[in-house]
Amino acid sequence: MDASVVSDILRDAVGVAIKLGGPMLVLSMLVGVVVAVFQAVTQIHEQSISFMLKLLVVVSVLLLAGGWMLETLQDYTRAIFDLMAG
Repeated sequence: MDASVVSDILRDAVGVAIKLGGPMLVLSMLVGVVVAVFQAVTQIHEQSISFMLKLLVVVSVLLLAGGWMLETLQDYTRAIFDLMAG
C-alpha cells in the first residue's frame, strides 16, 4: 500500500463524512438562523426553542435519510474491506 492509495482512502472518507453529516448540519444551521431572526423580531430570548427545533430537524433528517446514510456507510466499508483483502 503506497501513499497514493492511502490518500485516496482518506479523501473518500472525508467525502463520505461530508455526505453523511452535511444535510443535518446545514438544515440545523438554517433552523437556527430562522429562529434567531424570529427571536430578535419578537424579543423572545428562550434558548430551549432553538434547541428543540434543531433537535426535531436532526431527528426528522435521520428518519427520512437514515437508510440512505446507512447504505452509503456500508458501501464505503465494503470498499475498504475489498482493498484489505486484495
